[in-house]
Amino acid sequence: MKKIRTVTFFIFLAIFAAAYQLGSMTSVSDEDAKNFMLEFEELVLDIDAFGIFVHNTTIALPMFIPGFGVAWGIFSAWSTGFAFAAITTTAPILADIPPLAILFLSPFGLMELTAYSIGISRSFILIKAITKKVNLTQFIKPTLFEVGIVISLLLAGGYLEFYMLELAQQEGFEMPGF
Repeated sequence: MKKIRTVTFFIFLAIFAAAYQLGSMTSVSDEDAKNFMLEFEELVLDIDAFGIFVHNTTIALPMFIPGFGVAWGIFSAWSTGFAFAAITTTAPILADIPPLAILFLSPFGLMELTAYSIGISRSFILIKAITKKVNLTQFIKPTLFEVGIVISLLLAGGYLEFYMLELAQQEGFEMPGF
């Protein structure tokens, strides 16, 4: 069972990364990018580490919903990639950064990627069990344990992301929207 769980996790990690990459390759018009950035700036205005955590948690927890969580997770990955594409349209200097580098090379990116992949893969496992009419009580404890892991990862990741953004701003690097 652990081998299947591990394989499922890595499959959905790859699917999430692929959807994110596809979203980042989306062509965004200057007008759409400017509109996105206005909405983004309003969203992140006065956001702190706990706000980042809450935002990421509201994205992650629906990923545990059987079946729906898979679709939600893939859509969230694509949307995040699209956001990256919009940001690079308004800040061309960021276009030199490979989109997947943010996921795989930043500590908070890895934490978020891991958290989302746990949720999406658990959603798949649960919907598979439902379709096979397996008793779901055996999934309660591992699912709750994984929800705890996801919340912990996102809490630590939110504080780390906020700290790194604050540090970057002190060094004079201005992120669009911050």
